[in-house]
Amino acid sequence: MSAAYKEDEEDWLTVCLKYLLFVFNFLFWVGGAAVLGVGVWTMVEKSNYLSLLASSTFAVSAYILILAGSLVVVTGFLGCCAVIREQRSCLSMYFFLLLLIFLIELVAGVLAYVYYQRLSDELKEHLNQTMTENYAQQGKETITAAVDRLQQDFKCCGSNNSQDWMLSVYIRSEESGNRVVPDSCCKTITPDCGRRDHPSNVYKVEGGCITKLEQFLADHLLVIGAVGIGVACLQLAGALLTACFIYLLYKEEEENFGAL
Repeated sequence: MSAAYKEDEEDWLTVCLKYLLFVFNFLFWVGGAAVLGVGVWTMVEKSNYLSLLASSTFAVSAYILILAGSLVVVTGFLGCCAVIREQRSCLSMYFFLLLLIFLIELVAGVLAYVYYQRLSDELKEHLNQTMTENYAQQGKETITAAVDRLQQDFKCCGSNNSQDWMLSVYIRSEESGNRVVPDSCCKTITPDCGRRDHPSNVYKVEGGCITKLEQFLADHLLVIGAVGIGVACLQLAGALLTACFIYLLYKEEEENFGAL
């Protein structure tokens, strides 16, 4: 009687774990979609500003999330098949893939957090130099377009203020056409509007771009870090459930083999 009760108890545990893993796979797909979405959104929405950053950590974090999110789609499908068939070999592969994705997303989250800590110093050290030395220079079209969009999107002029452009290679050259700031500093862009830097014409009192870009990137680094670490923790829980399911299947196979 006790042996039969024990067998029923193990069958009940196996069924419970099986349904828990199905629920987990659904949450896993949702989390994977969130990871992939954040990664793609970061690259699409922020790609214009990446050329203004001295390091590639921001982009690397986003690419890692895209990779992890793509792996989740494949792994989630494999997990469902493995649970339905109750094959230990497939479940073992699923388990190791979960651990791999866990490590990948954890790395993305940690990278985002580390870069968040030194973002301010990097921007203060490099942004003004990047803008004044590379704007409107040959071969630097990407940076020029990024600066123009930055100043228009954030309604700012210069790294710290509009006076930063007085030291610009472009403004001090004949190509500037007597402009004192680039036309993208203007509130309403018209040909040669950068020749007049009155507050009614350009973003002179609204502040520089560095604080606005820093806040913008910091907010999105927090999103990258939170999503990466949050979904990583979800996958760790799934890996533990999978390990328990594999153990129960192993015990059932041993008992069936012993009964023969």
